[in-house]
Amino acid sequence: MLTIARHELTQIVRNRAVLVAGLLIPLAVSASLVWQHDTFEDVGSLGYVASTVVLTITAFSLYSTVVTTLASRRQNLFLKRLRSTAARDHEILGGLVLPATALAVVQLAGVLAVLAAVAGPPARVALVAAGVLATIAMMLGLGLATAGLTSSPEHAQVTTLPVSLGTIAVGIWVGISGTEELGLVKRLLPGGAATELMTDAWNGGVPVADSLVLLAPTLAWVAVAVFLALRLFRWEPRR
Repeated sequence: MLTIARHELTQIVRNRAVLVAGLLIPLAVSASLVWQHDTFEDVGSLGYVASTVVLTITAFSLYSTVVTTLASRRQNLFLKRLRSTAARDHEILGGLVLPATALAVVQLAGVLAVLAAVAGPPARVALVAAGVLATIAMMLGLGLATAGLTSSPEHAQVTTLPVSLGTIAVGIWVGISGTEELGLVKRLLPGGAATELMTDAWNGGVPVADSLVLLAPTLAWVAVAVFLALRLFRWEPRR
């Protein structure tokens, strides 16, 4: 798996389009959010800034990159060739998605650390970390599922938009308007409960038990994403 991961990391670094669209742009947007956190606090809160950073990086640096990577490797028959080796299916997929996941985690850790340094640390670090990990798992699962519907890297530019932009939009909606109205709907949408969890955990003032309950919708989306991935993912090129 690590050999596959090293090869994939090299491909990401060499691919300028993926590097810019999947890594540099979300990092620049996140840095802008942190730099202007006082402005964004006027419409939301510091926790809202943190949750928006998490959703932006996981939607583009992780989710979109995973879909593009898997579609590309399927199209050039690299997936098919890997299956003829001794590597198992989960090792192949793990190796292919590991670099994007690791890069996203590094970006998240760096940006959130800077946010904590310039604006103040989160009230509950462990809960913020739980929300981040749950969001990463959700976006990874959705990436595997979407890759099953994506025939080429170019097609990925279209197939990834509903989830990436939709998840960020839900997060912004929840972060700005809260969950006093339409709370159930907002929490059940992908990214909604995770946004509320990370916002409350960063800001504090909400009982830990109430925040832990918010993990359930995101973990449910992880289960749905894995189910869809198992049904939709293809190793052979899509026609």
